[in-house]
Amino acid sequence: MNNKINLIALLLLLIVLPHTVLAQQNKLQIVYSGNIDGELEPCGCSAEGDLGGVLRHSTTLKELRQQHPDLIALSTGGLIVSMAPQDKLTGEYILKGFTRLDYDAMALQWNDLAYGTGFVSDQELPWVSSNWPDDTFMPSQVISRGENKLYFFSWLDPAASPEAAMNVEHAQGSEDLDVLAKALSDAQRQGLTLLATTLTLEQAKTLPLEHVDILFIRAAYELFGEPQQLGNTLVLQVGSRGMRLGQLELDLSKDGRIASFEHTVISMPTSIEDDPALQGWYEEYNATVKADYLKRVELRKALESGESPFAGEEVCQSCHQEEHTIWRDTLHSNAFAKLEQVNKAFDPACIKCHTVGFETEGGFIDFDATPHLLNVQCESCHGAAKQHAESGGMKAPENQGWQPKQMCAQCHVQKHSPSFDFGSYWLRIKHNVVK
Repeated sequence: MNNKINLIALLLLLIVLPHTVLAQQNKLQIVYSGNIDGELEPCGCSAEGDLGGVLRHSTTLKELRQQHPDLIALSTGGLIVSMAPQDKLTGEYILKGFTRLDYDAMALQWNDLAYGTGFVSDQELPWVSSNWPDDTFMPSQVISRGENKLYFFSWLDPAASPEAAMNVEHAQGSEDLDVLAKALSDAQRQGLTLLATTLTLEQAKTLPLEHVDILFIRAAYELFGEPQQLGNTLVLQVGSRGMRLGQLELDLSKDGRIASFEHTVISMPTSIEDDPALQGWYEEYNATVKADYLKRVELRKALESGESPFAGEEVCQSCHQEEHTIWRDTLHSNAFAKLEQVNKAFDPACIKCHTVGFETEGGFIDFDATPHLLNVQCESCHGAAKQHAESGGMKAPENQGWQPKQMCAQCHVQKHSPSFDFGSYWLRIKHNVVK
């Protein structure tokens, strides 16, 4: 009797096992990111904003690959910005860091070309631009996992090109959607097709989506969008600033299409350790940022006229003792020390909001040259007040007429202070506004 039961169990196992193996083969694990937006590391000014960064990104990817050795890593691009002088240097190191993350494919965005095609193409990264006019970038990337193949495409919106913004007739990106449609159609007969674009969902409906299995649309701010189904196309939306990763588990049908999926958003808070393998890269970045800052300091010292419109908090104290006492007990009065604690006392992006008048005439230069302008002082909000002091209060400070909320908004922006609430924050520093 037992032998008969064992035989039946064995036969059932032989029947079930091939289906189990097939099911395993028809699962795909994808992790995706995008729109790092020039943030090599997160701003640590607030706990809720201290998410992401290349170092944690690397650690998270390694852990995911340990769980899923066949993991596919995709980026929708948008690694670089060009808004401040140090952005090019930071962008260079972001690209160097991403060469260590082993992405399978990366879509090109116009922002990534802010410093020219050579700036990004010189790095060994799997860039994709399906409507680029020459062979500088690959028109697609083919990714194989077992019997499954994925074809990753990227569409640069010609209307958003720098040439279009300058009303130049010749655009860098081809507008030929027929070429894209044929390439997608040919690829879809062999596997899954994925298309990344910076278009909104409504705008993307003009693309040949009947040949697209997964569509990545324009990034949302910080938080990932909820997946949407548009016909047979799964629509995904990354969040900006590199704070999170998206994880997608696909179940494929026998014909290789998406039968079902599970979607997870992975945050990268301070509990995730920095990847020690990138420590040398990070130290080199900080050293380069410091050297660049010191070079600019010397230039500013040479150009400095000797006249400054700023007085410094000690001068303000002589007439505004009560307000000065309130200020002394706030975090503002020790803001520069916070930068020193996290090795950011040489990063211009941080110094600007932790000193007085940085990168303005007569403003903060460095710790030695202008120690009286360290921290968030009276003039950080009220504006230059040297003439106000010298006139015995007859001449108003530079920001006369500004309301407290307007003053706070100079630095307490969403990017650096996501939980900023004027009502509660103002109570911590409330004082009579200088007239």
